[in-house]
Amino acid sequence: MRLAILSDIHANREALDAVLASLDAHRIDRIVLLGDIVGYGADPVYCLERAEALMAAGAIGILGNHDLAITSDDFDMNSAARAAIEWTRRQLAPPHLAVLARLEETHREDNVLLVHASARAPRAWHYITDPGSAERCLRATDAPVTLAGHVHVPCLWRLTSAGTATPHIPLAGQEMPLSPRQNWLGIMGSVGQPRDGSTAAAFGILDTRARTLTIERKAYDHYEAARKIREAGLPIALAERLLRGR
Repeated sequence: MRLAILSDIHANREALDAVLASLDAHRIDRIVLLGDIVGYGADPVYCLERAEALMAAGAIGILGNHDLAITSDDFDMNSAARAAIEWTRRQLAPPHLAVLARLEETHREDNVLLVHASARAPRAWHYITDPGSAERCLRATDAPVTLAGHVHVPCLWRLTSAGTATPHIPLAGQEMPLSPRQNWLGIMGSVGQPRDGSTAAAFGILDTRARTLTIERKAYDHYEAARKIREAGLPIALAERLLRGR
């Protein structure tokens, strides 16, 4: 099976549409929405309605911290993220909240665990940015492959025989083999707000039969997405991040 893994869409219509339009070329069997459909961007209604249609057609939907923040006051975010959540709440109607309510905390698909942040305490929203956090995630599950988002920077972690996690920064379009003798953690990057210096949307392709993971990049009209953020009255820093890719 070939899975397309889309994480951290963050209400970015232009990025989401560009990525979805590119999937035909990848011969995808199923789509995974790995959390944070909303937050930061100017098109939460469109992205939630597109997500609802995808899930109705068989896509897997995972809960992200920004998704949960829409219906909960118990969250820790910086001022720009909090302002975006408060603005997003005002745009949504009950049917959109119902989409968020259907998102799963985690999902096991054969030998693959899908989670937004970390397999260790999924709702603690741990950031996997170093060997220690990667090891704790990998040790929290018996799944040979774990896929996560949350960090907005693509990375592949491997748990060595010595029990330490080592990182690999993937090149776009490069198939990375996942040896069955080791456990793997793939961080997908972000569709709607990449932070690795590239403005192109990031998403993953997992081939479970060939045991490969590929991080793909897709250019989109980030100038338009940034313009809409500014015109919506959202924090200007959220628009500037799209223009810098950081």
